[in-house]
Amino acid sequence: MNIQPLIEHFKNYLPLGDEEIGELEKRASIRKVKRRQLILSEGDVCNCYTFVIEGCFKMYKVDEEGKEHNLQFAIENGWIADLGSFYSEKPSELYIEAMENSVVIQLKKEDMLFFFTNYHKFDRNFRVLVENAFIEMQRRVLQNISSTAEERYLDFLEKHPKLFNRISNVQIASYIGVTPEFLSKIRKEITSK
Repeated sequence: MNIQPLIEHFKNYLPLGDEEIGELEKRASIRKVKRRQLILSEGDVCNCYTFVIEGCFKMYKVDEEGKEHNLQFAIENGWIADLGSFYSEKPSELYIEAMENSVVIQLKKEDMLFFFTNYHKFDRNFRVLVENAFIEMQRRVLQNISSTAEERYLDFLEKHPKLFNRISNVQIASYIGVTPEFLSKIRKEITSK
């Protein structure tokens, strides 16, 4: 099993030693996921963290009218999980879906707890990952209540340049909280400036 992309990823935080890498190789699972395949459905408990080696995922909620609301995208070297469901062990209200054919590494909850207890680098690395996710979510909430739709769109382009050509305008519109038609209007106004 080639988990080298994950080992390299951890070098951004606290690099892993040989023993830690050996345990990771034993416990991590590599999975191929087809486009439009769900790795989490509403009502299921999120029981693993997912690291993206190749591909693109979205995490979203479907409202009572059937409309999707995108909360997160994850591409290569990114993580995706419903943290609320993962830690509470309660059913998720979210879906996580592959937007492209993808390859991921998944770490199950029991393995994560093993790593946290026995290898403190994992505890530190994942604490930083969760803190960064919280900071990003907090930034998005503030942006949604204090920024215009155009500002949110421009921020999306700045923060996610690698996503722009990989996802549809419908997905971007859902993420920034506007209709696809309104996003089209925003894009035309920006182009005409």
